[in-house]
Amino acid sequence: MQSVQIFLQSPDLQIPTQTLTLSPIQTPTLHHLKLSLFSQTLPSLFFTLNGKPLLDSTPLLTSRIPPLSTLILRIRTPGGGGDGGATGAESRDCYLNMYAEKKPDKVDPYEQRLSKFLNCSLSNEPLKDPCVVDMLGNVFNKEPLVEALLGKKVPKAFGHIKGLKDMIPVHFTSISGQGLESRAEASGPRFQCPISGLEFNGKSKFLALRSCGHVLSAKALKEVKSSACLVCHVGFKEGDKVVINGNEEEVAALRERMEAEKAKSRVKKAKKAKNEVEEEGVEGVRLSGTKHGIDGKGGENVKGVSIGPAVKKFKAVDVAPAHATKEVYASIFTSSSTKKFKETYSCRSLPLGRN
Repeated sequence: MQSVQIFLQSPDLQIPTQTLTLSPIQTPTLHHLKLSLFSQTLPSLFFTLNGKPLLDSTPLLTSRIPPLSTLILRIRTPGGGGDGGATGAESRDCYLNMYAEKKPDKVDPYEQRLSKFLNCSLSNEPLKDPCVVDMLGNVFNKEPLVEALLGKKVPKAFGHIKGLKDMIPVHFTSISGQGLESRAEASGPRFQCPISGLEFNGKSKFLALRSCGHVLSAKALKEVKSSACLVCHVGFKEGDKVVINGNEEEVAALRERMEAEKAKSRVKKAKKAKNEVEEEGVEGVRLSGTKHGIDGKGGENVKGVSIGPAVKKFKAVDVAPAHATKEVYASIFTSSSTKKFKETYSCRSLPLGRN
């Protein structure tokens, strides 16, 4: 069997990210993986993947743990319920989904919104540095999003994200010195607006600035009217504001702006390609055939962009010097003339008057 490569993190044990290359024969299950990391079995330690706990008996060579996955090793916090339902690792979304299945009409909308502000929209893990925001205002942990792009496993809901150019790096301001690396089970809002002090908990509207990445409340930007960021003083335009986790109308407006920017970019790309071809034509180069992207109808296709009819063929008379007779100037570059001349018996190759 081939070896499996995975990533291991443990924020509870303050262990940095490790890259492990494991053999399914030596470490067939997660239980054997713990034995390889520690000298004895520790029942209080368990693994999670995408916010969901995994049993120690889970085999490594399974579809649940694909190669290059990120496993998180956590410490199970003892609870008082004793029913085995809570392990301390489940994200807020897990409880919301469980509650929604039983009582779909009784889910607290504030809890749903709070979960969107505290957790990654893709992995449901608590937000941790580095974070990014897409053009529609969804918040992600950058690492799982990049892994999903590389593995081509981005959900259809986030299909508009094609690469790093569609991500906006953002900077959150923590509350009371709490960093993004704080404990995952910490409850309540952890971030705030650095200007107004409003908590990043879904009750207030927050905006991310594309020019610098700072996250500010809409109230702060409204009260302090400025065309520069209130934190780093980098200038921004109205189109640089991205509403984080906005409502349906705000998301629709962001989507319309995103589509308009993409269309503008395509037009700009086509115009640039057309200008490049025209510059080559002015220099006297006649482009023809499929090698130069010219089709049989006289049109051109440069880098997959149609740019209209072919470039006009170069003619010497078009660049004749001032006060020069065009016919005489053109005769310098031509070997024959279309006019019919009378010929002499001594020289049949030269027209009358030139011998």
